[in-house]
Order: sequence, then structure tokens, then C-alpha cells
Amino acid sequence: MYENITYETILKRMLARVPSKIDKREGSVLWDTHSPTAIELQILYLELDTILREAYGDTASREFLVLRCRERGIAPYPATHAVLKGVFTPADADVMGQRFSIGSLNYVVTEKIADGEYQVQCESAGSMGNRFLGSMIPVEYIRGLQTAELVEVLIPGEEEEETEELRQRYFDSFHESAFGGNVADYLEKTNAIPGVGKTKVMRVWNGDLAPASMIPSPAVQEWYERVKGNLPDEAASWLAAVYRAASEKKLTCGGTVLLTIINSAYEAASETLVQTVQEIVDPERNAGEGYGFAPIGHVVTVRSAQEKEITIKTELTFESGYGWDVLRSTLETAIAAYLLELRKAWAESPALVVRVSQIETRLLGVSGVLDVRNTLLNGQEENLILEKYEIPVFGGVSG
Repeated sequence: MYENITYETILKRMLARVPSKIDKREGSVLWDTHSPTAIELQILYLELDTILREAYGDTASREFLVLRCRERGIAPYPATHAVLKGVFTPADADVMGQRFSIGSLNYVVTEKIADGEYQVQCESAGSMGNRFLGSMIPVEYIRGLQTAELVEVLIPGEEEEETEELRQRYFDSFHESAFGGNVADYLEKTNAIPGVGKTKVMRVWNGDLAPASMIPSPAVQEWYERVKGNLPDEAASWLAAVYRAASEKKLTCGGTVLLTIINSAYEAASETLVQTVQEIVDPERNAGEGYGFAPIGHVVTVRSAQEKEITIKTELTFESGYGWDVLRSTLETAIAAYLLELRKAWAESPALVVRVSQIETRLLGVSGVLDVRNTLLNGQEENLILEKYEIPVFGGVSG
């Protein structure tokens, strides 16, 4: 705002207010006394410009944006620790709580999954914990342990929230009020769970079930009376609870919520991550009772988006000295980057469309490729429209 207020401008304005009969040339007493003042005033304008810039969410640097966000009850999402699956032999080796290392990273065993299989958490926060799989070395000697290996990322580690993402959340807070289990509330709280990248919320997702169809007919009542005495105790108890609820018209398709998620690496969520989110949102053992952040009466189901493998077949014309063997890795990287862009936009799209034109554009952008034609997606020469809860993953490219 004050870019034009320079030292020279200020000094000129100051000297212009002095009568011409007084010597105000450079080197004069008047000039020498005004010049330092003009410098200080320029510094003052620079500081004032900084204050104005930092006072608004649109232009504030990260430090002051964080302070501005506090006024809205918003804080940057912190970096999180990756959780991986570790396999140990023999299966009865006592590894709970033990520390292991791969390269410069250390991991600690936190929870048993099955015999010989454990959840292992990276001690360093951030995405670096997602990068390494393979054999681990115990930090301290473990009697009887033969092998220790990381085989799968269960919950990806995340870096601290980026400044522009935080800025967007700040502006979004003025447009949508998150409260009481509305869509904004579910999105805000679910996406804040470590490991979750994107979420789609669907209310009354079992709305295709008519409440009237749940009320027992006379034929059903007769069947129930006939079979209830022949069932095991647990089955009889369950059937009695369902029958009573249906008879008293307490079964309804209202109050159900479906959360479909992908992880922070924009891939399908693991079963461990799905169960973690389910426990935080609405524990299954207390479904609808408000023991998670879901309001009382909301029965929430959490599941992962489904991966749709995309295979590509195309005919390429290469420059002299290039060919499939030389460029395959670069071509695969270009296509994978496009599919990643689509996955990042998944939550905001009714359904993703993998476009032939975009694939060909990315391939033409690879140095050494002259022409692209006859591109097929999963064997079809047309755009591929995915289902609402599908995300595209790269399945390979061939000529």
C-alpha cells in the first residue's frame, strides 16, 4: 500500500515545505538534519505496510495467520506419526514396546494385530515414516527374535498442515458453520483425524429401505413365534430385539450417516484406519449413543473408497533416440501424477472422470514423445466415468 513512499519521496516533501531562501542543497545543515528523519519515516511506512499486510487472513504470513485463526477456534493440524504393520518371527517373540530402526528412523511396537503381526509406529512425525518398508534392526537385543520386517503402511504419517490449506480453512469457517452433526461438522472433524485425507458424507444412505417394509406382517409374526424357541440363546435374544423394534415401529432409515474416506496419501484407506475413524466417530459397540463425536441418534458407518485400476494402451511416436525402454518410467510418472490430481479432487466431485484427452496431453508433455493416438482406457476408446465412491489407481501403460 505504501510502496511509493520512499526515502527520496519523503525527503523531497519535507524540503518542499522549507522556504526557498534557506539553503537546502545536499550537504547543507538543513538537508543533513532532514535526511536521517526521512530514513526513519521510510522505515515507519515499511512497518506500517507490514502491519496492514499481516492484519488480513488473505495476505498474512504463517505466523500471523495462525494468530488470526485462533480467533475462529482453528489451529494448524500437527504432523502425525505413521503407523505400519510389522511381521516378526518367531510369532511368539516378545516384541511389544520394543524399538526398531530402518536407516535413520526408529519405530516402536504399539499394538498386537495377530500372532507375529503388530502395529508399529514411527517415532518421527511426518510423511518420512511412510517411505521405508523392509527389514528392521532391533535397538536392543530381543531374545529369540529371528526376523523383523515392515510390510505395509496402515495409517500414513502427515506433515504439519500447509499454510495455504490452513488459510482456506480459515475462510471456509465464515461460509459454513460446523455444528451438531451437519455435513461441515463431519467433514471438519473426520478430516482432522490423523491419516485421513478426504471424506465424503452421505446422509440417510440407506434411504432405499422403506420404514413400512420393516413392520412384521401376519405371516412374519407366525414365523417368528414358530422359530424363536428353536434358536440358540444369543440368536434368540438378537431376533427378539429386532422383532420388537420392528413391531413397535421403532426401526427407521433416518439418522444414518455414511462416511467414505481415503488416506492422507490419497489412496484407499486400510482397514486399520477405517476402524480407527469408526471408533472416533461412532463406536460400533455403542452405535448411535453419542460416544463418538457423532451426535446421539446418528448411526455412522465408515468405509474406504474403492480403488479402480486404470490400464492404458496407446500408440506413441518417438523422437529419434527415444522409445518405450527409455521413456517408460517417465511416461508412468506422468500418468500417475494425473491420477493423483483426480484423487485429490475426489471429495469435491460427484464422480471422477478419467479423460483420454488428459492422458494424451500428459504423454505429449514428456520430452521425446512426438505424437499420441488410439489411446484406450481399460480397453475402451472413451473417457472412463467412475462410480461415486471409486478412485483411480494406475495399473500400467503399454504400446
